[in-house]
Formats: sequence, structure tokens, C-alpha cells
Amino acid sequence: MSLFSESNRRGLLYLLPLAAIIILLLFVARPRNDGLVFETADAGEEMLVAEKRDTLFRFDPNSVTFEELVKLGLTKRTAASIIKYRTRGKVFSIPEEFAACYGVSDSMYRRLKPYIDIAPEYRAKPLDFAKEDAAKHQHIRYEPFRLDTVTVAYLRTIGFSHRRATAFLRYRDMRGGLRNIEEVDECYVISDDELDTLARYIIFPQSEEPDSGNTLVELNSADSATLRSIYGIGEKSVVDIIEYRRRLGGYCRVEQLAEVKTVMESNYEKILQQIYCDSSVISKIDINFASPQSMAGHPYISDRALRKLLKTRQLKGGWSTIEEMVEDKIFTRDEAERLRPYLRFTNRKE
Repeated sequence: MSLFSESNRRGLLYLLPLAAIIILLLFVARPRNDGLVFETADAGEEMLVAEKRDTLFRFDPNSVTFEELVKLGLTKRTAASIIKYRTRGKVFSIPEEFAACYGVSDSMYRRLKPYIDIAPEYRAKPLDFAKEDAAKHQHIRYEPFRLDTVTVAYLRTIGFSHRRATAFLRYRDMRGGLRNIEEVDECYVISDDELDTLARYIIFPQSEEPDSGNTLVELNSADSATLRSIYGIGEKSVVDIIEYRRRLGGYCRVEQLAEVKTVMESNYEKILQQIYCDSSVISKIDINFASPQSMAGHPYISDRALRKLLKTRQLKGGWSTIEEMVEDKIFTRDEAERLRPYLRFTNRKE
């Protein structure tokens, strides 16, 4: 006996195709951009999370694990090369030796250096080095040499190992040059005894004081060659000054050079005498329309401020003045004053 009558079966034959058509239409008409309203804010959040994926903590390069190196921000390839270096029986006795590892860039080394903590049993003992090579050192003939042009080969002739000579020159270049014996003394590679000996032979770069009659350099338009011509700015500082200028959108005051880490405090006042800023050329951020990506790299906009800015902007649509942003607790008053020259407020109704 059939479960359905003839009339029921005919009804099902009509209903099944109709149901299939309805399902197909629902699938085709389904919205593909769910959550589009939050797309801008989410993009900013994802980017900020990506930037925060590494964590800084104190570490000894002689015992740190592969996983910890990756957490510190090193690539897996660089972390693997450091582990491989140790498996060959070699150790890191000074921070500069870590800087010489494959894949460790100057910027990464500067970032990690405050956290490098080498255990006492691994630390360099310069006096031991002197004792081991005492006989050799007795026959060394020191001659005056220019510190800004000295090579690894020459340093090896006066008792430096290849690694120590390389680390010392890397230290010199990272600082943009060494201009007095006090700056040499700050290098881990040089012992007190060696410093006393070398001090009699080192020829420091001539201190050509800036001439007040020379044409001043405009900081926002100067290229790398022009910046190198400024007394007190070294090779490394040139790169960092240009990169910081890019992140800011241009310098609005010459005093902002003090925010560049590789600009030496001892040369700062002399540099200021040779430069000026044309603040009319700086790039401004249209705070009511700017994308998260364009704001995330700005030195004066913290991650916390950017997250709150994106959420508040989505709710209220924007601001007319930076004072309104202070009232919304997006920036403190000090942060707002630093950022003020870099912002513009376009009315959404315009």
C-alpha cells in the first residue's frame, strides 16, 4: 500500500522544483560583505596585532632557545643560524658578536641590545686575551692610525682577533663614527689596558666646526649626500634621519632630530646650527578619513590611541578640532600638542 495518494504525489512533483528554485535564489542573493561596516577598524586591529607579535625580554644569546629568538622578533632562518653557531662550540662573549650574526640587522641589534644579558662565564675577559698573547704583543709596532678609516686587517696587526676587529668597526659605524677617546671606551671590545695604549696612536677625525657663514641645509628636502655633509651626522644617522622623516611626514621643528636615536647628544647643538625646517611641506593626516595603515606608523600615534581613534570615529563620524579628540580621551594634551602640526580636519559634509 502506497504512503501517498495519486494527488499527493502530483503535489510533491510541483513542490520539489519550486523548493529547489527558492533555495537557489536565497544562495545567490546572500550578502557577500557581512561586517563591511567594520572593515576599516578590523584592518587596523589586525595590523596592530601583527606588529605586536614579538615580545622583548632579557636573554643570553648563549642559552636562548629557538622559540625565544622567534618571540624576540628574529626570523626563523636567523634564529636557526644563531643556534647552529652555538652547536659548533662557539660562544657570544660580547653583545657586538651577536650583532655580527647572519640576519641580525643594525636596527634589530639596536632594539635588542638593552635586553642582551651575557652570563659571567661567557663574558669577554680582555686581560686574559692580553696574557695569552703577551709574547706577541711585545713585538707589536704601533703606529698612528685614523680611526675613521682603519680596517680589520690593520687592527689584526696590532693584536685584535678578526671577530674583535669586526665587532669594533661595526660599533664605530653604528654610532656614526667615534670622535673622542670616551666614545672608544664605551665599546665592550676594548679593555682598559688596550685603551691606554691605543689612545697614544689613534687619530680622530678632524673636528671641522660648522661655519656660520655657510648655507643652512633644509631638513625636509635634503638627500643622503647633503645630510652627510653636515658636521656631526654620521652614515648611520643619515639613514635613521631619513626614515624618521618618512614616518613623521616631515620635520616641523629642527629640535625633532633629538628623537632620532643615532644622533649623538654631543653633536646635537652643532647640528642645529647647520639646518632649518620648512614646515609647509610636511604631509598632514586627514584624521576623519585616513586609513589605519597610514596612521599606524606615525611616531606620535600610539597603538592604544589608534585603536580608540578608529572605534570612536566609527561611532561619531569624526572631529572638528584636536581639542575634541582630547575630550574623547584619544590623546593626552601633551600628545595632542606634538601631533597638532600633522593633522587636518576635513568636514564630512564638505
